[in-house]
Amino acid sequence: MKCLLRNKEAFKARGVAVPGPGKYRRLLRETMNAMASSDASENAREVLLDAILDDENADRVLLSNAHFFGAPRAAVRRGMLYPNAPERMVYMSEIFGEDQIELFMALRNPASFLPAAFAKSPRDGLGSFMGGVDPLAVRWSDTLLRIREAAPEVSITVWCNEDAPLIWSGIIRDMAGLEQGEEVIGGFDLLTEIMVPEGMVRFRHYLETHADMTETQKQHVAVAFLDKFAREDAIEEELDMPGWTDELVSELTEIYDEDVLDIARISGVKLLSP
Repeated sequence: MKCLLRNKEAFKARGVAVPGPGKYRRLLRETMNAMASSDASENAREVLLDAILDDENADRVLLSNAHFFGAPRAAVRRGMLYPNAPERMVYMSEIFGEDQIELFMALRNPASFLPAAFAKSPRDGLGSFMGGVDPLAVRWSDTLLRIREAAPEVSITVWCNEDAPLIWSGIIRDMAGLEQGEEVIGGFDLLTEIMVPEGMVRFRHYLETHADMTETQKQHVAVAFLDKFAREDAIEEELDMPGWTDELVSELTEIYDEDVLDIARISGVKLLSP
């Protein structure tokens, strides 16, 4: 959200609006909660857009909410990741039926995602948290296929959270509908979080002296700099989860990698990767 807002003025000149989250998060949540028991009113779209845009004209509107599919405590139900996602996208399609809706979301290795979700859940143990489902059965592709089935007109763009620092500028460009290579502010924000300051200084200097590099070449250079200047505390994660062994984490990671390959083959889903 911070990165999008930093590009607000530049995007506005291209007909892309980046409204502040205070204008729509609660409003959309209340609207969708109401739709659980009754259909949206005929003028719901106009009312929402008037409140969100506040007289601003735009061809494209960027909305961001990490909890759009539900609070963290509801992120996992009986082994399904974000079980409320299909319903939420159906509601969006009903409200904005005359618009083109695009969903952008990160994926995360269940080996680290499940412990993070468990830490924010009210469950006491792994069994109740997973609803009796084996963690090895968890797939992001199941969630995406359910969204595609429920709202087939919605295009989906995903990426692995683990890759985000290397492709962040491309993610922001795709959100804004820009061409690859176009300038965005904050394209290396995530890289800054996982690289020591000296490394970032050298990395930026290298880019300045090699201005003709492609995006792919920049990613390769970033990987090379990370090999030498990565912050170990930022790239290594402590996993606090009952029964989580090194062997289970390795197996979950292998399954996740295979699942991502399957996701890339889902019709209507675009996978961004280095």
